[in-house]
Amino acid sequence: MKINYVSLNKQSKDQSQKLLKIFRDCLNKSIFVNGDEVSKFERKVSRKCGTKYAVALNSGTDALTLALKLVGIKKGDEVITPPNSFISSTSSIIHLGAKPVFVDTAEDQNIDPNKIEKKITNKTKAIMPVHLTGRVCEMNEIIKISKKYKIPIIEDAAQSIGSKYYGKLAGSIGDIGCFSTHPLKNLNACGDGGFLTTNNKQYYILAKSLQNNGMLGRNEVKHFGYLSRMDVLQASILDYRLDKLDEVIKKRRSNFVLYKKLLDRSKIFFPDEKDYQFNTYHTFVIQVEKRDKLINFLKKKNIQTAIHYPIPIHKQAAYINKFGKEKYLNTEIQSKKILTLPINQYLTKKQIIYISENVNSFYK
Repeated sequence: MKINYVSLNKQSKDQSQKLLKIFRDCLNKSIFVNGDEVSKFERKVSRKCGTKYAVALNSGTDALTLALKLVGIKKGDEVITPPNSFISSTSSIIHLGAKPVFVDTAEDQNIDPNKIEKKITNKTKAIMPVHLTGRVCEMNEIIKISKKYKIPIIEDAAQSIGSKYYGKLAGSIGDIGCFSTHPLKNLNACGDGGFLTTNNKQYYILAKSLQNNGMLGRNEVKHFGYLSRMDVLQASILDYRLDKLDEVIKKRRSNFVLYKKLLDRSKIFFPDEKDYQFNTYHTFVIQVEKRDKLINFLKKKNIQTAIHYPIPIHKQAAYINKFGKEKYLNTEIQSKKILTLPINQYLTKKQIIYISENVNSFYK
């Protein structure tokens, strides 16, 4: 039995007829940018995320960059964020001339809200929690801090569309939500893509201008912006796949329930889902001893795994060369233990049993 970490080929095969029709329709219309399909997707995904507005963009990275720009981040400012995310969470801050201020993680790999307040200075202009793996951060505590210091919250919800926290959807809790539709995400394009969400009309109006070179119409430029818009083809694909998202999430949650039943929790740690959480399992990350040996063991059993992320951002050469060495104990310990098991919606029960039995057998 061979088990791949992802199954994009199965998704493409299942959806090939519909996708080919979308491609043909796009070619026949020959409207490739700024088409009605983009606006349609924006309206639809804003409803899905529980917000008034959404702006479709060409990546989750651009969503973060624009969000930071919208709340006024500039050179010399500081943005609080965790050090264990994908590099875009930090690079988006740095490209605006601001400084990322890292806060260590809790046991669930999300930012530890109890460590945020002591990192706040008069230069802190935003807090950017990352909802890693499809699990929303402990936002109630973060919101209290935000209100106390009047600091906006940007949710990096790249991995968490559909996730909930006390009934509130990821991307609707803070001031702005940022999402990725990279091919590996639960809602995935056939290429790069992303979007931001907000209930703030002024943020929405400015984002719509900034993502299209700051233009108003075809000839007037009000701001110096970016070329960050989503194209018609990707918007059309995402509009179609958005209708299937609930089914994708349901299957991934079902896969987690089976893992939880089968894996030996005395040897294998992963956080439980709390009663106020609804996790969507973009990834399923366990924390184990002898992680690298387990990877090789599973590889011999034809089980493909991944690590999210083996080198924390503060340990990357790019960060050290710019800001020097820093230490975040929990993040560093977790980076040596974390392992992502397959959890995609195409896994069968038999495959999950096979994975679980082999992981358990390694520790016997």
